Amino acid sequence: MGTWDTGHFDNDTAADFAAELDEATPERRTELVRGALAGAAAAGAAGYLDADIAEVAVAAAALVAEQCPGGPPVETVYGPDEPLPRFPEELRSLAVRALDRVVADESELRELWEEADGGNGAWQRGVTSLRAALAPPLAAVTAAIPRQGRPSHD
Repeated sequence: MGTWDTGHFDNDTAADFAAELDEATPERRTELVRGALAGAAAAGAAGYLDADIAEVAVAAAALVAEQCPGGPPVETVYGPDEPLPRFPEELRSLAVRALDRVVADESELRELWEEADGGNGAWQRGVTSLRAALAPPLAAVTAAIPRQGRPSHD
């Protein structure tokens, strides 16, 4: 695992993905992110998820999460340099499914990080933070809706 830190782009595979995004046309960047997320999500609950697919999915999810309200910024020299398009809303749910698969059983990347940091280290917390930005708890969503926009039960 060519990994030098716990960040979402702090490994060879994710850094290569960022370079691929930079080399792609602006129109193609959304499809590359979608493909990275779909690659992990499509693995489903069955089968073993390869670490390389998972690393790219985590990097792609970080880019989608960055565009969410309150999402964590991607602040690394290893991420994409070129501007990214505004991603479609449906990529959020795809990113959640991909991250869920990355941390599930039968995920090589999860296993590697469990061996490295016991399963509750900085990498796991970073993935958990991404997932929270992509799919905030319902209470947070409800609190953000102005009172006049909510249905009345009076």
